[in-house]
Amino acid sequence: MKTEDIDTPAVVIDLDKVDANLKRAQDYADANNLPLRPHVKTHKLPEMAQKQMELGAIGITCQKIGEADAMADGGLTDIFLPYNILGASKLDRLADLNARVTLSVTADSAATIEGYAARFDKDAPLTVLVECDTGADRCGVQTPEEAVALARQIDAAPGLIFGGLMTYPPKGGADRADAWLLRAKAALEDAGLPPRVISSGGTPDLYSAGEGSAATEYRPGTYIYSDRMQVGFGHGTLDDCALTVKATVVSRPTPDRAVLDSGSKALAADLAPAPHKGHGHIVEYPDAVITGLSEEHAVVDLSACADKPEVGDAVRVIPNHACVVTNLFDRVHLVRGDKVDRVADITSRGKLQ
Repeated sequence: MKTEDIDTPAVVIDLDKVDANLKRAQDYADANNLPLRPHVKTHKLPEMAQKQMELGAIGITCQKIGEADAMADGGLTDIFLPYNILGASKLDRLADLNARVTLSVTADSAATIEGYAARFDKDAPLTVLVECDTGADRCGVQTPEEAVALARQIDAAPGLIFGGLMTYPPKGGADRADAWLLRAKAALEDAGLPPRVISSGGTPDLYSAGEGSAATEYRPGTYIYSDRMQVGFGHGTLDDCALTVKATVVSRPTPDRAVLDSGSKALAADLAPAPHKGHGHIVEYPDAVITGLSEEHAVVDLSACADKPEVGDAVRVIPNHACVVTNLFDRVHLVRGDKVDRVADITSRGKLQ
């Protein structure tokens, strides 16, 4: 099967670009003595996670229990789940997963730790890291003192093991995050609770992560495929983007307007940072702008294009946010050159619980 035979809309993954992206990141990590624990949310494929492990990753990161279960089914054995897990049913599932793999989770509140402590015992303990807000304004304790208080609560529970600290730093804020984590590390050491792991992450600042001194592991995700958003953040170029959505021009209602068969259900609705306009980059027509998405249609402004596509033409779209696109499809086409190597089912698709 050749790429021209792939029906649309479809996700196409360039394996040569994947290999280059993974090697570049692992080489950088190795050179800076910074172990990688890649986030699988971008690809959601156990075979890609295994490829990352073979190159030197120390484990993987998942965001939800269902995603982690699918990875465990695919043979992955060391999983970090940086999320507050709440509720009896989820804690039961977490305990089942903890019995299958080497597992760690996070908490940023006493209530979350109390739930873990009530469900886990010393015979099958759960490793818990304290999540820290180092400037991204999402989850996480606000001060190193709060981190110490939660570490003490974890350490006091017979069924829990204090694993260390975790953060998702703000884009461009790696220095501030590193300083925050170093203060927390010192406070924990003074309290007799030195953190075994300090986990940080994020693709935008991957290639400056080695400049920090606090993190003991790094969790990039999108780097494996990259996308237009990451390019806008300064991570690589459009030539590094391994994931494209193959689409077909289904209408040319005016000379300057085309419509693709890939709407919000194929491209997602995220926007990329300036100067990137629209809802994706059309490789064959770089001056075109995807101005709007409905569920099944992408409207394209062709007014700046010297050459324009005709009805029935196929195009490749580099999406703004690859991770969301992966979650919109049941399978991806893995290609080398113009030939399809294989079609892979996205085993973690839709695992939101």
